[in-house]
Amino acid sequence: MVTVSVQGESLRLLPERALYWPRAEALVIADAHIGKAAAFRAGGVPVPGGTTAAMLDRLSVALDRTGARRLIVLGDLLHALAGRAPQTLDRVAAWRAARPDLQITLVRGNHDARAGDPPRDWGIACLDAPVFEPPFAWLHEPPDGSAGRQPAPQAYPIAGHLHPAVALSGNGRALSLPCFYFGRDYALLPAFGEFTGTAVIRPRAGERVFVLAGDEIVAK
Repeated sequence: MVTVSVQGESLRLLPERALYWPRAEALVIADAHIGKAAAFRAGGVPVPGGTTAAMLDRLSVALDRTGARRLIVLGDLLHALAGRAPQTLDRVAAWRAARPDLQITLVRGNHDARAGDPPRDWGIACLDAPVFEPPFAWLHEPPDGSAGRQPAPQAYPIAGHLHPAVALSGNGRALSLPCFYFGRDYALLPAFGEFTGTAVIRPRAGERVFVLAGDEIVAK
């Protein structure tokens, strides 16, 4: 776990690919893409199962470690309509039923628009971005200056969508690892789902990047 100061707030970065905001008792994740493997299998692509169970286990670890009373999901909770397999939905519903007091908010993303809101019995409040909780603005896609994706100037945007990663090389090998990115204009969280791609970012001078290397978080 690494603690960083952002906009005067203390935030904890967790190796489970989540951010914890202690003052608000809120765990924040992005891009779970639940049902992505099921969607691939429905399309005839042979991929292994068990990704949803592993992700829910990791989410439980993060919630228990922090004692969070709230969960904020920055978009793409569900991957696609084809991924809403009964087994996947039932597994999430059972996990949710075991945590009835947890307040969950989904800030809708582009995949949520196609997959639809989660089932009602999951008890998730679904909102359109941006969602303001000073000093932060919760979004799925980072702001780009357009009217629909530009939060108030006094709010620091925290988003997902891009699945940020950094490229590393050495000993003739190259790889990319997911990361937390705190830029001048906005922050990006790593994709919470493991069955996702990544996009390499190139931070500018003064911007902060924290790389996820297994159970470790390393400042780059």
